[in-house]
Amino acid sequence: MKKALLLLFTAALLAPAQQTRTEELEQRRTAEGGKYPDDELNTVERAIDWAENRRVLERFSRGINGFRLVIGNLIPNAGFALGPEYYRDELRDGAVQFRVGARGSMRRSLLAEAELVFPKLARQKAYLEFYTRWRNLPTVPFYGLGPDSKKEQRTVFRLEDASYEVSAGARPLRNLRLGIVSGYLETNAGRGDDTRYASAETVFPFAAVPGLERQTNFLRGGLLASYDWRDYPGGAKKGGLYEIRLDHFEDRQWERYSHRRLTMEAQQYIPFANRRRVLALRAKSLLTYENPNQVVPFYMQPLLGGQNDMRGFRFGRFYGNNALVLNSEYRWEIFSGLDGALFYDAGKVFQKRGQLNFSNLEGSAGFGFRVNARNSTFLRLDVGFSHEGFQIWFSFNDVFGGSGGVAQSLYTSRYRQ
Repeated sequence: MKKALLLLFTAALLAPAQQTRTEELEQRRTAEGGKYPDDELNTVERAIDWAENRRVLERFSRGINGFRLVIGNLIPNAGFALGPEYYRDELRDGAVQFRVGARGSMRRSLLAEAELVFPKLARQKAYLEFYTRWRNLPTVPFYGLGPDSKKEQRTVFRLEDASYEVSAGARPLRNLRLGIVSGYLETNAGRGDDTRYASAETVFPFAAVPGLERQTNFLRGGLLASYDWRDYPGGAKKGGLYEIRLDHFEDRQWERYSHRRLTMEAQQYIPFANRRRVLALRAKSLLTYENPNQVVPFYMQPLLGGQNDMRGFRFGRFYGNNALVLNSEYRWEIFSGLDGALFYDAGKVFQKRGQLNFSNLEGSAGFGFRVNARNSTFLRLDVGFSHEGFQIWFSFNDVFGGSGGVAQSLYTSRYRQ
């Protein structure tokens, strides 16, 4: 298996240096009067060309009369997840959007959510959103706190929560977005349910892991400022995103876990070769500020590892009070609807904010493929390598726009795009 992956990686490294298949076909299409000659298409290209012409992926994502199947979007180690969803975005000519759905996974993770959105208030300069979500995740991984945790100490815990949020925002300029969110969060961390690993409370002492013995509920609020000039947020080829947000979590039961979280992110996309090749860059930091004599519970700390940040490490491999991650990705169009990618990820978690620097970073590198539809990444395969081995990830989102994001927490406030 490792030899096969290394061969694929070598092939991916050599591919960008050559004329892409798409460029060859474009030249042939021009010569043939605007059509791809059938004899120039291999089996995979024929399949993608057939799917594109019949808008298969678009129809799947849109569903029938609002009803559709949603794949994934639970935590990565929950296993394959699937569930029904009802979604309408054209009510009152797009002035009202409604979505409700549920999903379950092969490892018994469950999610139910609903949202009601008014995206075009004040002549499309403002929006209002109501959102609620319930989750039961019995296999959340935990390796201990800090950058020195050991992968051999992997445990699991159950996370149950219910979230109720109201968010509002304004778009005073074309690419500028200002937002505010408020809500209530109920949490419970309990015994994990995975026969392969011990439950966290049987390995780690309560005194060493805040929130392991006693959980609480939070009153929450947040502010956001974002400047987004990406051409396509779900699969950008040009532009950038620069965002800062501040979230506050107030412990309503024990007065022990109140804290604030500052998230800063920058993304930049540099196209060349007629936008068939793109250099994608991202830097993101997540810093927490505890109230006096209080701590951040472990299940609300930033974490690193997984398909959206450090792709050579398992999901949730590192927990800490703070996190930093840097990503670079070179993408090229193999043929229409399919891109290749080479990437390098670097990052770390750290307990003190003064350790925000570029020393002692963990690193991972790898390659991947992206299937695109409607200017967004519909399906993504990444193979990441690190000193802890390699990981293979299948995802249904763009790497920089994944649910929970990079340098993520299990709790990230929602702000309307």
